[in-house]
Amino acid sequence: MASNSFRSQIHLGVIIILIIITLLTPITTYNTSPQPWNILSHDDFAGKLTTASSSIESAATDFGHVTKIFPSAVLNPSSVEDITDLLKLSYDSQPSFTLAARGHGHSHRGQASAKDGVVVNMRSMVNRDRGIKVSRTGLYADVDAAWLWIEVLNKTLELGLTPVSWTDYLYLTVGGTLSNAGISGQTFRYGPQITNVQEMDVITGKGEIATCSKYMNSDLFFAALGGLGQFGIITRARIKLEVAPKRAKWFRFLYIDFSEFTRDQERLISETDGLDFLEGSVMLDRGPPDNWRSTYYPPSDHLRIVSMVKRRRVIYCLEVVKYYDETSQYTVNEEMEELGESLNFVKGFMYEKDVTYMDFLNRVRTGELSLKSKGQWDVPHPWLNLFVPKSQISKFDHGVFKGIILRNNITSGPVLVYPMNRNKWNDRMSAAIPEEDVFYAVGFLRSADFDDWEAYDRENMEILKFCEDANMRVIQYLPYHSSQEGWVRHFGPRWNIFLERKYKYDPKMILSPGQNIFQ
Repeated sequence: MASNSFRSQIHLGVIIILIIITLLTPITTYNTSPQPWNILSHDDFAGKLTTASSSIESAATDFGHVTKIFPSAVLNPSSVEDITDLLKLSYDSQPSFTLAARGHGHSHRGQASAKDGVVVNMRSMVNRDRGIKVSRTGLYADVDAAWLWIEVLNKTLELGLTPVSWTDYLYLTVGGTLSNAGISGQTFRYGPQITNVQEMDVITGKGEIATCSKYMNSDLFFAALGGLGQFGIITRARIKLEVAPKRAKWFRFLYIDFSEFTRDQERLISETDGLDFLEGSVMLDRGPPDNWRSTYYPPSDHLRIVSMVKRRRVIYCLEVVKYYDETSQYTVNEEMEELGESLNFVKGFMYEKDVTYMDFLNRVRTGELSLKSKGQWDVPHPWLNLFVPKSQISKFDHGVFKGIILRNNITSGPVLVYPMNRNKWNDRMSAAIPEEDVFYAVGFLRSADFDDWEAYDRENMEILKFCEDANMRVIQYLPYHSSQEGWVRHFGPRWNIFLERKYKYDPKMILSPGQNIFQ
């Protein structure tokens, strides 16, 4: 009954907002001719808007390789003005045509697609001689949103500075991660990437460009951060920096007891001046050791680890990092030794590395190059990423890790599970997260063959149904919902705010149709 009442209230709110917007919207005279395929000869887009089959094919696919959604054209802008002009043209046309900004194409379900519309190839604007301006005194970097995070890191490190919040994989665009949230093992301490932005330039669905921050055009600022591209295209972001450390002490501890594993994680993220990075993962009795990233462990211990995995069927790995430099190199060993003594891992299964700061942050790149060399990178990735409330994580372990996953026996690829603190997020931003003070990121980062990826997708649906039936209140990260009702549940009581912002900044529903939020 409560659920039906909530839905009724949401639907009533939607109707009221639509009526108000209809009454307040002035009658406008629109152009009737432009569509993506009809404006190729337009002087403003000469040589930039293309229908070449290679460009269309590339824009139709993404890292997920489970969808093919074809645009009518691809824009290769050389400036922000090119995007603004095309958006204005669409907005002033009747009917308008849809646009989607595409960075490095790392979405996994066609989120950066625009069926029969225009895909904007943001990377075409990258210029190595400009695009980033670093302020040593202000400790920030102004960055073109088309830049990859690895490019930002390389530039800031030249000046001994670094952003503080990262994703595990650095070959993603700034605009892409800020449109979602940008999370990894630093999130518990520094917050997601969206809370480390001070200012942005955003082009709305009306073709209007605005500079925004929490002090200026603040509603647009908070809407665009985590807004899934629904309110505007981010073209510039001011990223907070700090002095870069030199090296990283990198430890892994293996656990057989899930309650001890989570208890240790939750204690560690509550310490205000402790670790710089914390992630956890699940190691399953499934296939070769590569499934638990065997390169992370010395070959001499592989048999011991395999034996424990087979005996227990599911074990867990806690991964922690402490950064250091010349001023702290003599104390970091003592700190990490004390840390190890306080943990409840399986004694004898602790592993240590000492690497450069860059090598740690760019750690996924080695695996990427290895997979590419074997032809195993450009394959389907039916991923599922969830935020699970702390109060539900034990139930999730029992029902999913030790239930669905073991029973189906198909999962391959990393399975992540690690906590973060809600107080490091900002509720004014669009990203949806659980209400509890601590919640877990759970990621099934699967790779599949082209002829069997649907089995993984069915398992994803089984996991989501288990969570729904158990009333676990999980929320998808990098979300995909097949209906607007799913999106209403996703945002919960904040759906009306999301809807109001959509009609305010993109009233003709031009932007990011691939998210499938608005029809």
